[in-house]
Amino acid sequence: MATYSFIDVNCSIVGPGVAITLGNDAGSAEEGISIEMEADKNNMTIGADGSGMHSLHAGNAGTVTVRLLKTSPQNALLMAAYNAQRISSSLWGKNVITLVQSNADDAIVCASCAFTRQPNLEYATDGGTNTWTFQSTKVTGFLGEYS
Repeated sequence: MATYSFIDVNCSIVGPGVAITLGNDAGSAEEGISIEMEADKNNMTIGADGSGMHSLHAGNAGTVTVRLLKTSPQNALLMAAYNAQRISSSLWGKNVITLVQSNADDAIVCASCAFTRQPNLEYATDGGTNTWTFQSTKVTGFLGEYS
């Protein structure tokens, strides 16, 4: 029987002024990390006579969302990187986020990542989470098999 655990998720971000882990042992929130493609890979067009055509889109852009507990030390490191990178366009969009889920042999690489914005900050009775969002021009990788 196959088993999944966030313990097996290793994720890192490397770029100007930053090289840190974001997966297991980074103070990740329950919602963890998500990777979403920006657009569909296909568009189907149906002609007036009912015939169809598929259009394969070349884009591989996507969004990476990392959710950390309010108390995670990675928040301070990400904020420092955000503040440093936003000073110059020569530093912007140069991050690489790599995620590996070793138990399933999943491996995803998100290149040319830029911070979307600093996280919304909430101060309430409970600590909550900080959500960091990155846009990537190229998301590639594969999903392995559970055995």
